[in-house]
Amino acid sequence: MPGPVVDTEKPVSAPPPGGNALDRYFRISERGSTPGREIRGGFATFFTMAYILVLNPIILSGATDKFGHHLSTTQLVTATALVAAVMTAIMGVGGNLPLAVAAGLGLNAVVAFQLAPKMSWPDAMGLVVLEGLLICVLVATGLREAIMNAIPLPIKQAISVGIGLFIAFIGFIDAGFASRIPDAAKTTVPVQLGGTGTLTGWPVLVFCLGVLLTVALVARRVKGAILISIVVMTVVAIIVNEIADLPAGAWGLTAPKVPDDIVASPDFGLIGHFSLFGGFSEAGVVTASLFVFTLVLSDFFDAMGTIVGISSEAGLLDEQGRVPNIGRVLFIDGAAAVAGGAASASSNTAYVESAAGVGEGARTGLASVVTGALFAVALFLSPLAAVVPSQAAAPALVAVGFLLMAQVRNIDWTQYDIAIPAFLTIATMPFTYSITNGIGAGFLSFVAIKLALGKVREIHPLVWGVSVCFLAYFAIDPLQQVLGVK
Repeated sequence: MPGPVVDTEKPVSAPPPGGNALDRYFRISERGSTPGREIRGGFATFFTMAYILVLNPIILSGATDKFGHHLSTTQLVTATALVAAVMTAIMGVGGNLPLAVAAGLGLNAVVAFQLAPKMSWPDAMGLVVLEGLLICVLVATGLREAIMNAIPLPIKQAISVGIGLFIAFIGFIDAGFASRIPDAAKTTVPVQLGGTGTLTGWPVLVFCLGVLLTVALVARRVKGAILISIVVMTVVAIIVNEIADLPAGAWGLTAPKVPDDIVASPDFGLIGHFSLFGGFSEAGVVTASLFVFTLVLSDFFDAMGTIVGISSEAGLLDEQGRVPNIGRVLFIDGAAAVAGGAASASSNTAYVESAAGVGEGARTGLASVVTGALFAVALFLSPLAAVVPSQAAAPALVAVGFLLMAQVRNIDWTQYDIAIPAFLTIATMPFTYSITNGIGAGFLSFVAIKLALGKVREIHPLVWGVSVCFLAYFAIDPLQQVLGVK
C-alpha cells in the first residue's frame, strides 16, 4: 500500500537495536515514524475532530425524550470530552493504532430522534450500552475479526478510497463550500456550490485559501503540512472575523473568536445515567430489538471501514489486508460504545478524521494518546477548543481525501466481478453520506455478481451471512411495517 505523500517513510521490517521504552512499546521506529510525527499527528487529528465537542451536545440536547426531558448541554460537553479522552488513549495504548474515538455522528442522531421519542433518555442510553456489549461479544467470539478477514482485499481497498471521497465531501460541506439542497426546493441537483449556487462570504474564502495552502504544503512535502495549515488558517479566520465583524452564525458551529473565559468547569452529572433494559418495557421488545440491530450493524461496519481505511493509508496492513492487533482494536471500539452509552454521550466509535493524523505521518498509538490527552485538556478548556472553525480544519479532510483516493490504483478494474462491487462501495459512501451503506452495497453486489457468474464457491460463508444482515438493514422500514412496529 502506498503511504501518504506527507512526511512519510516506508516502514522497515524490524526495529533498530536499542531505543527507549516509548519507542519499543509503540514500535515507532519499526513503523518508520518518529515521536515528533506522532505528536503532530495527534494534534492534527484532534483539531479536525474537535467539532464533536460542540456538535454532539447540539444534536442530543436538541431532542426530547418520551417524557419531554432535555439533556444538559454543559453536561453533554463534559461527557463527550471525557469518553473521547479515555477511549482514545486506551485505543492508543491497547491497540497501538493512530485511531481516535469519539461520539459517532449518525449514531447520535438515531439515539436523539428515533430512540429518545419512544422512551426516556436513560432507557435510550441503555440500548447504546447493550449495543456495545453485543459488539464486544462478537469480538470475544472471534466473529467480528473473522468477518473483517473474510472481506476480499479489493473491497478493503475500495473501502479506503470511498472513505477518502467521503471525508473530502464532509470537508466541502462543513466549510460551506458545498451545501445540501432540501428536498422542498425541488431542484435537479442534490448539492450546490456554496449556500446559494455561488461562493459567497468570508468563511468560504478562508476555506478556499486553506485548501490551496494545504495542498501546496503537501506537494512540497513540508513536515507538519496539515497541522501548519490548520493553525495558520485559524489565525487568519480570527483576523478576518475581527475585521469583517461577522455574526457568529456565519462560521457554522464554532466562530474563530478568542473566548472571554478560557477555563470551564466540567459537569459530570450525566455519567452513569442509563437503564440497560428499560427501553424494552417502554418501546416494546420488537421495536427495541430492531433499534439495537440497527445500532450494532451501523457501528460494526462504520468502525470496520474506518479501521481498515486508516490502517491501509498508514501502510499497516499485511499482504492479506489484515490489521495489526485487530482483536484488541475491535474490542476497544466496542467498549467505547459501552462507555458512550454509560456516560450519556451516545455510542462512541473510531473516527475517520484520524486520517488527518496519518497524513501528518502518525503510524502508532502514541498519536492517539496525544489526541486523548488533548480531549482531556478540553474538559477544562472547552471554550478554547471551539476557537478552530470548520473552515480552518476542513482543508485537512480534503487533502487527506486525496491521499486515500490514491489507493484506487491497486484495484484491478478489468475484473468486473471485483471492479463493480468496488465501484459501488466507493460511490455509495459519499453519495449516501454513510460508510455502512457503502460497505453494504459492496457486499450485496459482490454476492450477486458471483452468483450470476456461477462462482458460488468463491463466496466466503461469512460474506453470505453479512449480506443477509445487510438485506435486513436496507429493508428495515418495510420490515418494521410487516412486524407492525411502525
